[in-house]
Amino acid sequence: MSLGKAPLFNPISPKTFVIPIGATINMDGTALYEAVAALFIAQLRNVEMSFGKIVAVSVTATAASIGAAGIPQAGLVTMVMVLDTVNLPAEDVSIILAVDWLLDRFRTTINVVCDALGAIIVSSLSQGDIDKSRAQNQTDRELAPAHELTELEKGEH
Repeated sequence: MSLGKAPLFNPISPKTFVIPIGATINMDGTALYEAVAALFIAQLRNVEMSFGKIVAVSVTATAASIGAAGIPQAGLVTMVMVLDTVNLPAEDVSIILAVDWLLDRFRTTINVVCDALGAIIVSSLSQGDIDKSRAQNQTDRELAPAHELTELEKGEH
């Protein structure tokens, strides 16, 4: 909670901004899982998947993963949208339900690693700007004129 007490114009580390955003919308593992699971179900049903359908599944899985909640097995709910994209029945989600508890651990690992990698990249790319801003902030404080107390601040009435 010390972030709320930071002085105005004091740059905060990018990771305090990037990681929460990444945890909310950057669910790479979920997008991969939904696309691959939809292709798996299509193969089980002997449905021919053209290149256009594969692209549609990939785009829908990516969009669905952005809107998915960060809770266990949330991908099963959004999987219905992905299956609907290629006209596969929603009941087919039950095919992967038996192994979803295991696959969920891998999805979560991919999501966390990608969020950390994103924070590292943003931090390294913006470190020069942050250092310049901190140096400018320090210079501004040193050059600021001394504040004289008013009569009210001195406590004299």
